Amino acid sequence: MGIYEELQARGLIAQVTDEEEIRELINNGGARFYIGFDPTADSLHVGHFMALCLMKRLQMAGNKPVVLVGGGTGHIGDPSGRTDMRTMMTDEVINHNCECFKKQMERFIEFGEDKAIMVNNADWLLKLNYVQLLREVGACFTVNNMLRAECYKQRMEKGLSFLEFNYMIMQAYDFWYLNEHYGCNMQFGGDDQWSNMLAGTELIRKKTGKDAYAMTITLLLNSEGKKMGKTAKGAVWLDENKTSPYDFYQYWRNIDDADVMKCIKMLTFIPLEEIYEMEKWDASRINEKKEILAFELTKLVHGEDKATAARDQAKAAFGGGGNLPEKTVSVETKTIIPVLVAAGICASNGEARRLIAQGGVSLNDEKVTDINAPVSDGDVIHKGKKVHVRIRFN
Repeated sequence: MGIYEELQARGLIAQVTDEEEIRELINNGGARFYIGFDPTADSLHVGHFMALCLMKRLQMAGNKPVVLVGGGTGHIGDPSGRTDMRTMMTDEVINHNCECFKKQMERFIEFGEDKAIMVNNADWLLKLNYVQLLREVGACFTVNNMLRAECYKQRMEKGLSFLEFNYMIMQAYDFWYLNEHYGCNMQFGGDDQWSNMLAGTELIRKKTGKDAYAMTITLLLNSEGKKMGKTAKGAVWLDENKTSPYDFYQYWRNIDDADVMKCIKMLTFIPLEEIYEMEKWDASRINEKKEILAFELTKLVHGEDKATAARDQAKAAFGGGGNLPEKTVSVETKTIIPVLVAAGICASNGEARRLIAQGGVSLNDEKVTDINAPVSDGDVIHKGKKVHVRIRFN
């Protein structure tokens, strides 16, 4: 089985432009491919995780990744999957976020001579002459075709800014530039990027006569890739200072039963033969599958030691031994509401009160009914069935 067939078997491929050509290229290690990451935050999140895993698989098969950080396109913001315009960022914030991305990507991608490279589209997009761009690139696009793209359709009712309308042209220009300067012949992305990616392949073919290809990956969790990694508290980050290894582990441990095998196939590096055997397991072993998924993905992102510690903490929370995660807090009053907020279990005093009123908080296995209940050092707070934290005071 070649890498292309493996990607198919894992359910990763959504659409391709030229299947036979793409199959031959990546099976023979001939793809010089890129995936773009706009620096919208100072950490990658679970929504980027799938793309990083794909890059790792393709690099292991001999293909050459080009990691594109969007220091230029980040000034505009991709309208795909958005119902409103993104907040505009300063140069300083964009540059800082790009640096953070690079450090995290090195866990997945091997950079170096004749290996992966990282480029920043600020190096060429911010130097463009607008009139020159219109003449060289704008002439290759028709507004009618652009407006038929899904990424624009969903914004037409609420209003699509001219700023965002240019994003497709910028992304297409990226592919053209990478093709001309780095020999990049293929672009990968989520299936919500299809219109933008087609624009790039067509631009290269029109301007140079060269072949260029695009392949999109199936977005996870019932094709809700833009929602992937979202929780009540926000995104699930790859930076452990934003999402601890334990919380990362718990995110995957608690996904819907229907998504478990899909995630195991798409994201883990467990051999397909073993996965096919897991699919035959009795339904009563669903929690075992979830534990395998959570451990494998936490190991990929945070390393085996932290994955093991997170697994042990999770078992402790459900009476299986090990050590619970601890939060050290500093509060003026050692009572349940300020402790819930200081520990990050609740976002506000109001949320903490509502949660207590709904019976969602326990202290050392006793349901909390008093909003002024005292908390002692070493006490364990339980929020529902999924959050269990031992409290330490400064």
